[in-house]
Parts: sequence; C-alpha cells; structure tokens
Amino acid sequence: MFISLRLAALCFWVLLLDLCGIIKTLGQSNGSGVVRVVVKEGSDAILPCSLSTKENAESKLFDWKKDGPKEVFFYDAGLHSNNGRPGQDQQFKGRVSHFQDDLKYGNASIIIRNTKLTDSGDYSCDFPRLQPRQIFHIQLVVVGASPKPYVTILDEMKDWALLQCEVRGASSKPTVEWQDSAGNKLPAEEPQVSERGGSFYITVNTTVKKTDHYRCVATQEEIKHQIHTETFVYIGEKRFSSGDVTGCFFGGIILGAVIVAAVLVLLVAAKFITVRRNKGAAKERHENGEGEIMT
Repeated sequence: MFISLRLAALCFWVLLLDLCGIIKTLGQSNGSGVVRVVVKEGSDAILPCSLSTKENAESKLFDWKKDGPKEVFFYDAGLHSNNGRPGQDQQFKGRVSHFQDDLKYGNASIIIRNTKLTDSGDYSCDFPRLQPRQIFHIQLVVVGASPKPYVTILDEMKDWALLQCEVRGASSKPTVEWQDSAGNKLPAEEPQVSERGGSFYITVNTTVKKTDHYRCVATQEEIKHQIHTETFVYIGEKRFSSGDVTGCFFGGIILGAVIVAAVLVLLVAAKFITVRRNKGAAKERHENGEGEIMT
C-alpha cells in the first residue's frame, strides 16, 4: 500500500513537471530523440516542431537550421524569412513556409516544397529565448523513386524460359520480385545487389514454365512507391527441330525448281506465239503485194 502511494505521488509530480515545460517531449523519434521524416523526391515534407506546453508562439522566436549553420527559416514575433527577414540560405528561398494559423497552438512546424535529394540532412528547431530552452531535432531523408525495371528473356526452350529483371540506380534499396498475371510472387534466384555512387543496382532472375504475362515489381515501402515492367512469355509445346528445318530447306528447293520451270514454259510459249504472229503478218503483206513471205 505504501509503495502504491509513493508511485502515485511520483507519477503526479512527473505529470506536473511536464505541464510546466520542465520535461521536454520531442514526439515520435528513432529512440535517440531525433524525429525521422522520409519523403519521395519532388514531394513536400513537413518537419514537425511544437512546444510541449502548446502555448501561443505568435510572439516568440524560433529558428530552423540544417546541418548546423545553414539557415532554413527564421521567425521572430511576426517577422520571418518570407516577409523580409534576411539570412535564409539560397537553397530554401521560396520553398519553405510555416503554419501561421497554428502558431497560437505552439506549432512551429515548417513545410519544404518540391524536395530534392540535397535537402536530406539534420534539421533543428530552436526556441532560444524560452526558459528552459527547447530544441527539436529532425532528420529528413529524401528518397529518389526507383526507376522502371528492365526485363529480358535470357534463354528459352520448349517448356521453360529464363527471365531477368534489373533495377538500375535506385537511391533507396527497393524490394524486387517477379509476379505472374494474378499477382502471385514467383520463386526466384537470390537477388544480386551492388551499390555504386550511393545508388543500388539489383538483378533478379526467375524461370517460368507456362504462357502468361509476367512482371517485375520494385517496391520502396518507406515512400510508398511501386513501379513495374511487364512482359509476355509464350511457352509452346512444339518447337522447330533439325528435321523440321531440313524438311523446310528441301521443300523450298523443290518449290523454287517448280517456279523456275513454270517461268521457262511461259517464256517458250510466249516466243512461239510471237513467231506465229510474225509469220501471219508477213503472209498477209505478201498477199497484198507488199513483199515476200519469209520462212
């Protein structure tokens, strides 16, 4: 009973200190007090910063910086980087704004529009004049979307085909898999993964044994991005054998000989008809006293 009363008293004092702003709450973090925000390149990123006391921040000063000294956004009792306050780094000019209507609730979050890979880094939101001072740390990770996979038929026989999928240059490592037309994941060889210049290159092979539409799917869960390439594979029961090729070859020779013979017959017939016509014309001229009959 005595222990329960002491525990209840301790919880009461912790709650009281938190309400007074003596204990700081940084929100959801990765366990080190740093909030991690992951976005897809080209999208907008909201970096959270809110006073633990939720008190009105309209008349306060807060300063956003990146990687230490780089000025991202500065606010001081209504004067800020977007209305004449100097010093903002060129990288962020025209791309950063705050939530004016939410300042009265202690919300000093900012939004960075049209994010670039170079925006990735460590950000801090600092309230230097508060007692005690409050500093929030946010890690922004901007991820480039995986490019469309390349699909190749490496080899094929009458009852199987070997397919290859390549993802070339993804800034965040995607999960790559083969699927059939029903969306079922196919058994595949162990992915071959390499990293060059900060980008991932992944190759996955699979063997299929039936006619179907197959697709290689690349998925980046952290930015909810998925892209695929599809190919059609025909698995036929009958393929050309050497006997088939030989038969076609000799068949082609025979057909060609028949065509040549037919052409020769037509040429001879045409010559014969021409000679007969010439003789007939000469005879007619002779009968009319125009010349002799030629034989």
